[in-house]
Amino acid sequence: MDDLSVIRSSRSLVRPATRDTPTGMLELSVIDRLPVLRCYTRTLHVYRDGPRARAAQVIKEALGKALVPYYPLAGRLHQGQGQGDHHHHQLQIACCGEGVWFVEASANCTLDALNYFDSVSSHHHIPYDKLLPDPPPPQTHTQTAQGELARGLEHLSVAPVWQRDFLPPRPRPSSPSPSPPQEKQEQLQRELLPPIKYQLEHANIDISLDQINELKQKFHESTGQTCSAFEIVAAIMWKNRTMVAINLEKEEENDKEDDDDDDDEKNTKEEQVVKLVFFANCRQLLQPPLPEGFYGNCFFPVAVTASRDTLSRASNAHVVKMIQEAKANLPNAFRNWTNKNKDGGSGDENDGEGDPFTPPLAYNTLFISEWGRLGFNQVDYGWGPPVHVVPVQGSTIIPVGIMGSLPSPNKGIRLMTCACKVEHREWYTNGCPSKFGFLAVILLGAYIISYSPRMGTVPWIINSEIYLLRYRGIGGGIAAVSNWVSNLIVSETFLTLTIKKHHVTVVVDT
Repeated sequence: MDDLSVIRSSRSLVRPATRDTPTGMLELSVIDRLPVLRCYTRTLHVYRDGPRARAAQVIKEALGKALVPYYPLAGRLHQGQGQGDHHHHQLQIACCGEGVWFVEASANCTLDALNYFDSVSSHHHIPYDKLLPDPPPPQTHTQTAQGELARGLEHLSVAPVWQRDFLPPRPRPSSPSPSPPQEKQEQLQRELLPPIKYQLEHANIDISLDQINELKQKFHESTGQTCSAFEIVAAIMWKNRTMVAINLEKEEENDKEDDDDDDDEKNTKEEQVVKLVFFANCRQLLQPPLPEGFYGNCFFPVAVTASRDTLSRASNAHVVKMIQEAKANLPNAFRNWTNKNKDGGSGDENDGEGDPFTPPLAYNTLFISEWGRLGFNQVDYGWGPPVHVVPVQGSTIIPVGIMGSLPSPNKGIRLMTCACKVEHREWYTNGCPSKFGFLAVILLGAYIISYSPRMGTVPWIINSEIYLLRYRGIGGGIAAVSNWVSNLIVSETFLTLTIKKHHVTVVVDT
């Protein structure tokens, strides 16, 4: 990767293919305008058999055609500033047709030489700054349209729909609202992103379709119910990550309690609570439902909370049920939030727990996102769908797990994580067998073989009652120490995650 050289040959703005697209200001929905969503999502879409000479030209021409029906994406974000207007300080889109930034580049090697970026270790070395332009490319719906137009289709399979008024706007204030105080803005930033003293590491976990089906089958056998692939994978990741953190932080927490018993009692209680947060689709909860071509945001956060000890002791099936119960409460939570927004409330209250869209960005909060249904893997420009899609995780302080698809032609889930501290990553990814794994197996086997129902453990040390009592006592002590050592090695080396051929696989545990 260090020898990779990327040469940008051209940079340009791709405008809509026809210049008569609508102009003016478009309002965003209540969800679109949320400050917490004002960020970019960057991805690498890796294809195998594109025409090297004209791939960029095909995509560029298709992009221009796609920007005709998706003309808002050729515009610019605009911060409303009308005094006395209910749009004051709200984000809008200025439909000006200026276009989308497009960069054409070439590299000094082939994707095959880089294994199509299909490597855990490559996540540390992929030169994103070389490969990605800024700002990033358009979102999924536009890419699907690009693919269809690039393949010569005259009409899109799904017509784009703006319809950002699916949620009623907040009532217009009776008097002009002043600008938010600088102190309040700074306080909000501090609450969203508190001081961080750790660094997170990337790790990929590949789960085959057979493993997923086995996990789902075992859940059905133990509960008589069904679960989705997302639910079972999220449950296992959340539980195992918590177990790793508990095992490796005990000594640190004990030292902290000794030094700050009084001052940190509240913080210790907060750290003992862990959260799983994911965003659920809410289109089906609206009446009438949003049309198929809607390409805005319509989701709501689902949070699952448990104590660390409870979660670490729970079975996989129980954790799945916790996730399902939280999802079952989604309609009520979303309805309450929309009603508060409709009544003019801030929407920041959610049963006394604060704004649901701004959960605490702490190490004990794990965010899970499912990308398998976004449609990225179906975008075809004429030379087939992508081999795989690589999310560019910009933050190394927010614990995140992204569920994508395994690189084709494999079937299953690739769980791309940035969820463990640097000091935890080795334990999170390096599982059975570790460098002590085979020793643990030998010791455990020897201990089992040495057991005799009549005489107890280690019969080669004490094999007859003719020995003096003190020698028999010494032998019993040696047996006890051997038992303790073997148990310690087994507990420290056999985790529920194991790495094999640079990819982590999941060991089924029910």
